[in-house]
Amino acid sequence: MNTNDTRPRGRRPKNRDNRRDSRDRDARRTSPDHRTETPKKLSLWQKFLGLFSRKPAKTAPPPRPEQRRPQTRPEGDRRRGTPPEKIEVTSPRLYVGNLSYDAAESDLSNLFNGVGKVQNAEIVTHRDTYRSKGFGFVTMLTVEEAIRAVETLHDKDFMGRRLVVTGSRSDGIREPRV
Repeated sequence: MNTNDTRPRGRRPKNRDNRRDSRDRDARRTSPDHRTETPKKLSLWQKFLGLFSRKPAKTAPPPRPEQRRPQTRPEGDRRRGTPPEKIEVTSPRLYVGNLSYDAAESDLSNLFNGVGKVQNAEIVTHRDTYRSKGFGFVTMLTVEEAIRAVETLHDKDFMGRRLVVTGSRSDGIREPRV
C-alpha cells in the first residue's frame, strides 16, 4: 500500500457521468410517457454479466394487462342488476331475500299471513352477533299457498326494500354449527 496516495479510501468518487445518469432517470420519471414505455427484456448475456457486476441486473417488470379481468359474482347479484335465479316452488318452504335488517320474524309471518296460512317464519342471523343476515325462510301450509305467495310477494316493497321470494333449495332445517 502506498502512503503517498491522496485518494479517499472506502467510497468511490462520483464522476460527472453518474450524476448525469441520475438526472436522466429523474427526467424519465417525471415525463408523461414513462408509464407507456415498453419494458426491455434482458438478454442472457446481460443477465450473466449482472451476476458479476456490482449493481444487480435490472429485470424487466411483467407486462401490464391491457384490460382488467371481470370479477365473477353469483348469478343473482343485485349489485350487477341481474335478476336472481328463479327456483321452482316444489315444497311449502320459501326463501325470502333482500330483507331489511330491522325486520323481525313476526313482521315476516304477518306479511305472509295475508296470502295464506304460515306454519313457520325464521330469519337467519349471524351466530356471534345475532344480527340479521338479510334473508330468511317461510314455511307455508301447502304448496299451492307457497306458489301464490311467490306470485304476489316477489318484488314487493317491504320495509324499504324489494323482496326476493322464491322456492327454497333445501327442504329441511339444518342444525346450527357449533
